[in-house]
Amino acid sequence: MNQDPAQDLQDQAPCACSGSAPCEDPKKKTRREFMLALGFGLNAIAGAAVGIPLLGYVLSSFFKPHQLDWVSLGPVEKFPEGKTRLGNYKNPFHRSWDGSTADIPCWVRHIKGNEFQVFAINCAHLGCPVRWFEESKLFMCPCHGGAYYEDGERAAGPPPRGLYTYEFKIDNGNLMILAGALPTLAQPNA
Repeated sequence: MNQDPAQDLQDQAPCACSGSAPCEDPKKKTRREFMLALGFGLNAIAGAAVGIPLLGYVLSSFFKPHQLDWVSLGPVEKFPEGKTRLGNYKNPFHRSWDGSTADIPCWVRHIKGNEFQVFAINCAHLGCPVRWFEESKLFMCPCHGGAYYEDGERAAGPPPRGLYTYEFKIDNGNLMILAGALPTLAQPNA
């Protein structure tokens, strides 16, 4: 170390600041470096906030199997023999925030005795709700003109197949269906 303080100032690293004062500690961050680090940190947090739920959604089908459960549509007497009536059930795997979307309609055809057919209300084409017309004995889709016979088979229009059906059983005088997942072309009896 030199005895002369002026020589000590000259020996220090060149400084971007003007004047005769010595430069700040080089380990100290500048405002630009701080803002850059803050920007990277906030972008990482935002990326995680968006990416983690998205990744969870994509991977959830690998970890949660489709669950099905028997659900009551009501007493058998609610569905007169030889008639098709609209039934309604609450999705067995609903959450409190589902609201009225947890109530799922279906068409119930009582053939005779303990013979039933329970159809998903969704058209096999694009999923629009079909309507039953008693006079013509047809299910009709309002979206693209799909038509189905009384037994759920395709009659006309763009649907690739008949209506999806639910498995059913009668338990203590109640009509029960195996519900929880909507049927699709990949899983027609889901």
